Amino acid sequence: MTETKTCASSTAGPDFENKRQVSEVRRVTLVGLVINVALSALKFAAGILGNSQAVVADAVHSLSDTATDVAVLVGVKFWSKPPDECHPYGHRRIEFLVTIFIGLLLAAVALGLSYNALSTLHEVQTRPPGAIAFFAAVVSIITKEILYRWTLSVGREIKSTALIANAWHHRSDGLSSIPAAVAVAGAALVPGLSFLDHLGAIVVSMFILQAAWKIVWPSVEQLIDRGAPEEICRGIEQLAFATPGVQEVHAIRTRNIGSGIEVDLHVLVDPALTVEEGHEISEEVKRRLIEYVSDVVDVVVHLEPYEKGKKRGRG
Repeated sequence: MTETKTCASSTAGPDFENKRQVSEVRRVTLVGLVINVALSALKFAAGILGNSQAVVADAVHSLSDTATDVAVLVGVKFWSKPPDECHPYGHRRIEFLVTIFIGLLLAAVALGLSYNALSTLHEVQTRPPGAIAFFAAVVSIITKEILYRWTLSVGREIKSTALIANAWHHRSDGLSSIPAAVAVAGAALVPGLSFLDHLGAIVVSMFILQAAWKIVWPSVEQLIDRGAPEEICRGIEQLAFATPGVQEVHAIRTRNIGSGIEVDLHVLVDPALTVEEGHEISEEVKRRLIEYVSDVVDVVVHLEPYEKGKKRGRG
């Protein structure tokens, strides 16, 4: 059996694209960092002055956003490094680790906020929340929704899981401000319902926990080498089989390398072909998969002789 391994070339094109992606990640994250610091300060002040536990909890959530912004800014320096002798596949999986860190930090914040809200649920507030707390929550809702949409758009464009995770962190912060605003308004309008402020903090925590799960689990799956979706595998099989000279395709395996997909497959060719002819067929299979299948960045083609009547499965 002949084995041919082909990798994405290290031309100026991919290098330029990588630098552009790193630049975009840094630019978007820095803007988010500045906004998060400003919102945290605003909500802390408004929560304290307006006597609102829900808004103070929301401020802590915004402050946790700054930690994830820093994690992305530091992490991108490492996952953007090119392949080296010790890391021939590059360092892209560091991005998954940063993404998981963001999610776990979110979960820790949520658990802390919910514990504090539950432990003080029985306490009666001496004065209802003020209008300033409601105003800060509304400002946060609008600002974080805008930041979420922008960050998500850039993250999807450059296919950065960490940037997409950070976008969802922004969205969870904005959504968590909604129950905070409702709780503040209810407690302010009806002083006897002051417990709504505590319940608002608990609801905020539930939003944060949900966002944490959505962030962590996909990255865990990538780290344990979950394969590409079935429809992508079918497309790989069909495209490889349609390559001139290929008699059969089987043993297709896929895994993620950062935001890209590595493909490993066996193709069967006429045993009478020369090694050079077989190599040309494998090169054409590789070229087609990288060019036409979304996100495929690396292909390993195993050549085998085709034996008529001997059928093999894809796995």
